[in-house]
Amino acid sequence: MSTIEQAGISNELLAALPADDFARLAPALERVDLTVQQTLFEAESEIDAAYFVEAGTISMLARLEDGGLVEVGMIGPEGMAGLPFVFGTNVTPVEAIAQVSGQSLRVAAPVFRRALGESPALMSLMLRYAQTFYAQVSLAAGCNATHNLVHRLARWLLMAHDRAKSDEFPLTHEIMAQMLAVHRPGVTIAAGTLQTAGFIRYGRGRLTILDRAGLEDASCECYRTIQRITRLLNDRSR
Repeated sequence: MSTIEQAGISNELLAALPADDFARLAPALERVDLTVQQTLFEAESEIDAAYFVEAGTISMLARLEDGGLVEVGMIGPEGMAGLPFVFGTNVTPVEAIAQVSGQSLRVAAPVFRRALGESPALMSLMLRYAQTFYAQVSLAAGCNATHNLVHRLARWLLMAHDRAKSDEFPLTHEIMAQMLAVHRPGVTIAAGTLQTAGFIRYGRGRLTILDRAGLEDASCECYRTIQRITRLLNDRSR
């Protein structure tokens, strides 16, 4: 396996590392494909690697007693899956599943944990990201509890669009319903409302964002709040 060059990666966390700190991880980074519905972590299990997303999205999912899943967080090229390592554990309370296909840089647990211990810059960066991710999770939870489905779906699609880096990406009604913890007929009606308004087009397992500004207007304030807090945290950490 050839060493990954920092200049050639698109994950924002790894790109922000000082060169010397990136070099600690570079020999162990492995570029892997993310396929739709691929399970990376099982809930309440030990995880053996961290995943720095380059393209696509990973959903962090809580499993309910009835076997259903609900999304509690979304990760794209701005972040990574494997935050338990940052807090000194290797057990995850939630599942990690790829929802939009793409690629990730995978680093095995022993290497990543050793790098966290040896690199204050890496640990600081991971803690700042953890705070940003916590803000996303907290605000999304409030959104899911209080806002109507059309607004929630618009917010979720905007977040997926930010991470997909493309106006068109694979997405089914089943996945949208699972992510928002609703029945498929409900998400079909909500998606139909957004399509009738001309904001999106969907069919045959693919969704296209046609009017980004319109979709932002259709979203509740939670999307803008998440964006604002993320910028605030990033600005104050510099």
